Amino acid sequence: MDEKTMQAHINATKIKNISRIVFGDNVTPTWYYSPYPEPYHNVDTLYICEYCLSYFSCREEQVRHSHRCEMFAPPGDEIYRCEQISIFEVNSSKERVYCENLCLLAKLYLDHKNLFYETESFLFYVIAEYVDNAYHFVGYFSKEKESVKGYNLNCIFVLPFYQRKGYGKFLISFSFELSLIEGKVGTPEVPLSDLGFLSYLSWWSQRLVDVLLTWNKEEISIAELSKVTAIKQSDVVMVLERLNILRYHQGQHVIFAEKSYLEELYSLAGRRPIPVHKECLHWVPYTPHNAKAANAANTQ
Repeated sequence: MDEKTMQAHINATKIKNISRIVFGDNVTPTWYYSPYPEPYHNVDTLYICEYCLSYFSCREEQVRHSHRCEMFAPPGDEIYRCEQISIFEVNSSKERVYCENLCLLAKLYLDHKNLFYETESFLFYVIAEYVDNAYHFVGYFSKEKESVKGYNLNCIFVLPFYQRKGYGKFLISFSFELSLIEGKVGTPEVPLSDLGFLSYLSWWSQRLVDVLLTWNKEEISIAELSKVTAIKQSDVVMVLERLNILRYHQGQHVIFAEKSYLEELYSLAGRRPIPVHKECLHWVPYTPHNAKAANAANTQ
């Protein structure tokens, strides 16, 4: 793509092409452009099935579809259930259309997102609320099946009408719980949006301060903090420096803070995240071997 063509593409995608979506019982305006195909590319209202994420340009089509749709949960393995919250792991290699629709939906609300049709190298962790015998889509995060850069989250999205309920921080917590099971440290894909960075800074701050408040030994190192939280060491250092509780003394980092100051920091970091109950999480990390075994079992 030459420079002129690239600039034309940028100009064309600056303006949102869909004004609002109807999603279940919710009507919400969109924020950004998303490359839905014709004839759904430039419509005032897009109607989206809250279960399979199929999309329609008129209400009548969506209603007819709702009578035929047999999907009442995300098409993956339910790996977490606690009260009304469930998380499903969806393999994009098996559910390509669903995952593409996830990305198209998310792009309506994420300015920086550019993944639409190259989804096969990702797993999608879809969060849903179980209400009235159905799983209602809330949001998701995606994660590379094999990340050479150590990313444990590539994209995170929560529908606007579910925001400010703690689900964003819950998904961040969940991504690090998966890293702990894998025995790895993790970090989100960069660059983060401004809002994304603030969300992570709040979560990182609360998680690290929580460990410091409950640590039962006299000293703790950066490496130990990283190990027990699965937060990358460079992120640990960055956050502690921002919190002004990290000193550099005689060639090494020293963490210094009074308990009262730590408690103040914790409260300033925002709402406490919805806890991830480890006993409700049943998950085996993805490996190519596991994937081949699962595929072989499904074909028998």
